[in-house]
Amino acid sequence: MKANYIFKHIIGTLLFFSILFICAGRIDYWQGLIYVAIGLIMFVLNYTVLQIDSDLLSERSKPGEGTKKWDKNILGLSFLTTISMYIIAGLDSGRYHWSPEYHWIAYLFGILLTFAGQLIFLIAQKQNKFFSSTVRIQTNREHIVCDSGLYKIVRHPAYLGSIIQSIGFPLIFGSLWSIIPVCFSIILLLVRTILEDKTLKKELKNYPEYSLKTRYKLIPFVW
Repeated sequence: MKANYIFKHIIGTLLFFSILFICAGRIDYWQGLIYVAIGLIMFVLNYTVLQIDSDLLSERSKPGEGTKKWDKNILGLSFLTTISMYIIAGLDSGRYHWSPEYHWIAYLFGILLTFAGQLIFLIAQKQNKFFSSTVRIQTNREHIVCDSGLYKIVRHPAYLGSIIQSIGFPLIFGSLWSIIPVCFSIILLLVRTILEDKTLKKELKNYPEYSLKTRYKLIPFVW
């Protein structure tokens, strides 16, 4: 199972990276190379220091029954939005240069946000042994609330990490036009957060009590 999961992970990652460089039309694309370097660091962390256990690996590789229909729709739209982000960024900053040149501080800020967002996602995944790739109550795995680590701060830290790295995307690539699909991506994450939180309050034991203790869904001291 682990080998299959890693293989699918590699293929998916290579697909997105290939789209980026094909759209850029060149290999000496420094924004793309930095983005790939961050991805490789996270890939290594994902299977070493922040490696998940075999049960969660199996769940994330092939979630069981009960995935919400609305989540399947959101995941489908998110995939298309992510593809659009890579295509537009590659065409813009790599090939046609539609956007003006950024100040180097903006690129650096984008790198830091991308790195931090991806790292937060992996830490959240490591800390929650019920971190499925879809929204479902895992009755077959005796699903319980995760209320430790990052989950003491916000109820959906992985989505926070995803939003942080999404904000960093147009900065690291210097692409104003990629802001359009990034905004759609963030909206989908917000909608997923709202719907998932409602589902967990309704269907997962002790989640209502947890939500009273950890007040913020996504952004500390805000929401």
